[in-house]
Amino acid sequence: MNPASETPPPAKIKFTGYQKFVVGMLAFLQFTIILDFMILSPLGAIVMPALAIGPQQFSLVVSVYAFAAGASGLLAAGFADRFDRKKLLLFFYVGFLLGTAMCGLAQSFPVLLFARVVTGIFGGVIGSIVMAITTDLFPLEMRGRVMGVLQTAFAASQILGLPAGLYFSTLWDWHAPFVVIVVIGAAVGVVIALYMRPVDAHLRLTQERGPLSHLVATVTEPKHLLAFCAIALLSTGGYMIMPFGSAFTVNNLGIDLAHLPTIYLVTGIATIFIGPMIGRASDRFGKFPVFLFGTLVSIALVLFYTHMGPTPLVGVMVVNVILFVGIFSRMIPAQALMSAIPDITKRGSFSAINASLAQVSGGVAAVLAGSLVVQGADGHLEHFERIGYVVASASLITLFLMYRISRAVPERTKS
Repeated sequence: MNPASETPPPAKIKFTGYQKFVVGMLAFLQFTIILDFMILSPLGAIVMPALAIGPQQFSLVVSVYAFAAGASGLLAAGFADRFDRKKLLLFFYVGFLLGTAMCGLAQSFPVLLFARVVTGIFGGVIGSIVMAITTDLFPLEMRGRVMGVLQTAFAASQILGLPAGLYFSTLWDWHAPFVVIVVIGAAVGVVIALYMRPVDAHLRLTQERGPLSHLVATVTEPKHLLAFCAIALLSTGGYMIMPFGSAFTVNNLGIDLAHLPTIYLVTGIATIFIGPMIGRASDRFGKFPVFLFGTLVSIALVLFYTHMGPTPLVGVMVVNVILFVGIFSRMIPAQALMSAIPDITKRGSFSAINASLAQVSGGVAAVLAGSLVVQGADGHLEHFERIGYVVASASLITLFLMYRISRAVPERTKS
């Protein structure tokens, strides 16, 4: 019998009610995590003068989160498959909320820097736990759609979070958005604690004896190495461009600070539809073809965007929307493809190491971006186009790596 005939086509695999609840809760949780990271980018134009810091110091505030997250992810990798994933998720989420609360109380650059370290230690691991839970609960044929829904958290943070955060920061000060994140995040954590079922099927299977042995076995697994290399490059674009997005938009593109919420709102509304559409396309047409499309679009738009000068508001919004089409078309299929690589007993550690590499490489990228860009006395960012060249080069290398991964994944279509 042909095995393919036993597997329903992706379009016929339906979500159960509980699966919908899990995806919704994880997406809402991701919303708070992403918003906490992203809010610093649009607040950059406010935080830098408020704390009397320059681009290099601000890039350090962004990158220190990544370095802390990378270190904690690596340390957590040995233990990631030895606990109920729900309990692990709640533990790190509580720590993340405490770190965010510290950001809301910070009154100086050193305190803010320390708060971002604490937030990174806990928040940086959460994405890997979410990925492991998603892989445990959903077959590969559904994961494109799941990743697409989870990516709507990114869009929701733009539609609801960033405009609201900018509004509160201008109404009061830049601390207000962090306080709001803590309040919303606490409510999400309570719902997950009360209604989400344990995710512990992996605990019933044989694992390595100790955490260190488990970590070493995951790191040295040959089939994992391509994914580790790919994820190290995949996050380069976001970490290099986003920290200076608001400063570039205001000082180089000539957009008034008051119009920043409008840009994020319009881009978010567009991407909240784009994410699920790309997820369905990944399941229907294949993960790698969609990733290839996203790479080509991303390279073209990044090179165009980083060379832009004064531009009307409508033009900036159009470029931002198309740029995020490319970004989502890379991230969603890439996450779905990589989720098929590890065995169930190594999903937690694999995801933790992947997240650690992404954060560390992203931190390096943020520091590199800070060294490439110079801010003039009038606020204008010089040499911003250099970032575009680095991002485009990294994207081409990642494309080759993802092609290699896609050749190996079809043989592993069972969860």
